[in-house]
Amino acid sequence: MPEITDVFAQRATLRRSTSLLASFRFEQSAPERFYGTVAQDTVHLVTDLWQQATGDRLQNRTVLDVGGGPGYFASAFAEAGARYIGVEPDPREMHAAGGGIRDPRATYLRASGMALPIADDSIDICLSSNVAEHVPEPWRLGTEMLRVTRPGGLAILSYTVWLGPFGGHEMGLTHYFGGARAARWYTRKHGHPPKNNYGSSLFPVSVRDGLEWAESTGALVGAFPRYHPKWAWWITRVPAVREVLVSNLVLVLRPR
Repeated sequence: MPEITDVFAQRATLRRSTSLLASFRFEQSAPERFYGTVAQDTVHLVTDLWQQATGDRLQNRTVLDVGGGPGYFASAFAEAGARYIGVEPDPREMHAAGGGIRDPRATYLRASGMALPIADDSIDICLSSNVAEHVPEPWRLGTEMLRVTRPGGLAILSYTVWLGPFGGHEMGLTHYFGGARAARWYTRKHGHPPKNNYGSSLFPVSVRDGLEWAESTGALVGAFPRYHPKWAWWITRVPAVREVLVSNLVLVLRPR
């Protein structure tokens, strides 16, 4: 029986992984370059999962992006023919790029991902990319995503794993010495707290907790490390090891 990840797995090559890894160094210095690369890759991810699940194309499907920030993903999804709705609770994030990248083909809402102002069963694809680690109740976010996704649609929740190499975000690998300590060290070095500050805008989220929540919903149809080549996806199945080696976990859920 085909798995929902089969189409995307053909794209998950070592070359793709190294290209994405190289782009990470521009996250702070050239965010438009970094997020532009990630946006295109995310469109490919969503398109492939949707095609495998439904046999249909992405055109004219509604994509709700929970935590869409200033809209880096909007143009990429609009170019793919999707009806894009970006949700962002923080006005600073909504205008982080100076307001110059808002695509007129998209819709933007200021709202919390943990209380979406969206009707039940009304969205084709609900996406959250690298947001769950920034909210104190990540599985409440996931539950809201499932609520608004129509039966037969897809909810795709991707997040950075705390014990992975990128868990500390701009704090680097110092998070392995503890989140609070890493935040203090960063503040002492740079003269200001990190944007992703442990305990207020950055929280420890594990692979185990994500899988346990997703399995409890009865809607989980796929889980894999987002930036790894296909031959390394087996890591997701190995307790303890996965917490360190899975830098970002994708949970794919399909409400019935």
